[in-house]
This record gives sequence, C-alpha cells and structure tokens, in this order.
Amino acid sequence: MNENFNYELKKIGDIAIFKLNEKRFDASIAGFVKGEFTILLHTEDVKKLVIDLRDVDYCDSSGLSAILLAFRILQANEGQIRLAAPTKNVKTLIEISQLDRVLTIYETVDEAVKDLEAV
Repeated sequence: MNENFNYELKKIGDIAIFKLNEKRFDASIAGFVKGEFTILLHTEDVKKLVIDLRDVDYCDSSGLSAILLAFRILQANEGQIRLAAPTKNVKTLIEISQLDRVLTIYETVDEAVKDLEAV
C-alpha cells in the first residue's frame, strides 16, 4: 500500500482548495485522503472546500467514498463542498453513481471558488 500520496492544499480567503496530484484515486490512497479530509475539516475548521480533480484519470468507489466523507463532515458543520475540473472518466463515474445530485461540479477551480465566495 502506498503510504504517501501527492496533493496540494491552498487557501483563498476562507476557501480551502485540495488538489489531488495522483492519476488514480482508488483504494491504495483513499484511506489516506480520508484522513487528510478529516484533519482538515475538523481541526482547521474549514467550512468551504474545493476538491480539484483535474489530474485524476481513474477513480473508483473508494475515491468516491473519500469525497463523500468530506461532504458529510461539511454538511454536519453547515459547510459547502464543490468538485472542480474532473476528467471525463471521473465525471462519468460521479454521474453513473448519481452523486452529481448532491455534489456540485464545476469545469474549473475558479468557477467553484467564485460559487463558494457567494455563499
């Protein structure tokens, strides 16, 4: 199992942007991503999160589970989450699993940030 995964975290005002720099968002890293989301959303008191998926070519149910964990934590704390720039494969998976009904998806990070700034 890969104990390290590559990501970047930056903040624009009160909005955290989590960019996953991995080609595969699957069981090999999903647990670690969940850990990062839990720390970020509980200890750093982040209420607005953008997950930048532009580099992710493959995502499975484990990856979706990590995204849903962040969604649930934010929902419980009256926060907001947006997904940005998913590749065609990842966007298709989100649509097939009908998660696009609860997760707002934007083509770019800038669009997602603008939306959250208005909230």
